[in-house]
Amino acid sequence: MASSLSSLLLLLASIAMLISPTVSQTCRSQTFTQANTNFTNCVDLPSLRAYLHWTYNPTARPNPTLSIAFIAPPARPAGWVAWALNPTATGMLGAQSLIAFRDTNGSVVVRTYNISSYSSIAESRISYEVINRRGEYSDGVFRIFATLALPAGSAEVNQVWQVGGAVTNGVPVRHDFSPENLSSRAVLRLGSAAAGDRNGTTEAPASAPAPMSGGGGGGGGGTPGGNDTGGSERILGNGLYGVLVLLAVFVLGF
Repeated sequence: MASSLSSLLLLLASIAMLISPTVSQTCRSQTFTQANTNFTNCVDLPSLRAYLHWTYNPTARPNPTLSIAFIAPPARPAGWVAWALNPTATGMLGAQSLIAFRDTNGSVVVRTYNISSYSSIAESRISYEVINRRGEYSDGVFRIFATLALPAGSAEVNQVWQVGGAVTNGVPVRHDFSPENLSSRAVLRLGSAAAGDRNGTTEAPASAPAPMSGGGGGGGGGTPGGNDTGGSERILGNGLYGVLVLLAVFVLGF
């Protein structure tokens, strides 16, 4: 029996080392460096290892406000990340985007882009008033902080997000078109997350956008693959724990 227990402990320790830390990480474990940076809700977005924290204030004047912190790693260290609202559609075309990247001095900038074309993008005003915005980069991850003014009576909004691998002459270069890139969108319910609404988000209707042939923008298309820590990572975590249980039964049984 002692031999079986020793074998089991060694086996569990070895397999535990193989489990990615992102399996257990959720937005609720994330903290911010600046004091008094708190949000009412958060969600582990279903693709691109991205997270969203948000607070909706429907009584703000003259318009309701949405304050957000979007967190994601760029596709490559010199890349960019984007978060956007789309008032007219569920995909990238029409997305009112905030894109963060490092400029030539290494400072993090957050710029606005109205994604009106699949072929190229240019910095421009967006249809939402941006009350404030700033960005951070550390440990391989960008953080976009912003407060937007929304139309009165908004109950939910279409959000899209994206990551890219390069910036050329101050312009984000187009992103990859992997399944994760093409599933980076969801409906964001603005109030506190209610039971059954998947932590404040619901899946957007399935529809992939046409490929971009020029600079990349802020959003994707397709169908999200899950929520919380991301569809594939959550399945991986559950599968590994199931294997651990089966192995424990096998070892102890013999």
